[in-house]
Amino acid sequence: RKSVSRVYVLDVHPLCYRGSKPDSSEFLWWMRAFLRRIVLDDPVIAVFDGEFGNDYRRKILPSYKAGRRKFKPLDPSFKWTRGLEASFSRFQCFLRQCNIPVVKVDNAEADDVIATLARQVNDRSLKAVIASPDKDFKQLVSENVELLIPFADLRRWSFYTVKDYVEQHKCEPVIELGLRCLLGDAADGVPGVPGFGRKTALKLMRKHGSLENLLSAAAIRTVGKPYIQDALKEHSVLLEKNLEVLSLRRDINVELPVEWCLSRDKSNDLAAL
Repeated sequence: RKSVSRVYVLDVHPLCYRGSKPDSSEFLWWMRAFLRRIVLDDPVIAVFDGEFGNDYRRKILPSYKAGRRKFKPLDPSFKWTRGLEASFSRFQCFLRQCNIPVVKVDNAEADDVIATLARQVNDRSLKAVIASPDKDFKQLVSENVELLIPFADLRRWSFYTVKDYVEQHKCEPVIELGLRCLLGDAADGVPGVPGFGRKTALKLMRKHGSLENLLSAAAIRTVGKPYIQDALKEHSVLLEKNLEVLSLRRDINVELPVEWCLSRDKSNDLAAL
């Protein structure tokens, strides 16, 4: 097995849905494209949400992901749709057949495990590629961390890099976390600052670089129009809570074995698919 320059870290759960509905065949469609067109024999690590993974953030913000649905059966005649655990057990078996290690850490969300593994990949002087549609991972984009996003409408995977972020936002990805804190995330049950639109939030983040810098500046001087100043002071506690909830942790208790960073034996892929 040869050394490689990049390691793919796969966020499994979002690939199991077509739109908002659970769909086991969707997982296989994306995996076929992922294995046969993208990664080939590069190493892949697959990550699942751990039990009680949301508890840490729900203690801070009870509305966090409160509306998320469980993976439930669709067609009872289809053997892969017997509920969350049965379906995921089959997915894990498939991934291992493809010589892809599977990671699931109890009391930890997949996002934090992925962020931790990406850091450890970088510590080995390798590039980490996070394969996920989750926009939370944009806060990690750097010269050493790329995203691989499945675009459902286009039915294809697409790489997303620092260059793409700069072209999209006209600034570096360091602002992404603060931007999300200001705007909130309705899908995750995270409230934003009332009255703040994307244009206002982007302008503030481009100028100040981080939410911490913005709040520090607003506490001692005027940083914008009166409504901006008032909103930042009034909602500073909310913003600090958002920062704690939306920041991806990189200190999860998971170890990256050296063999996970070597080329993958892809000889079983076709049979597994």
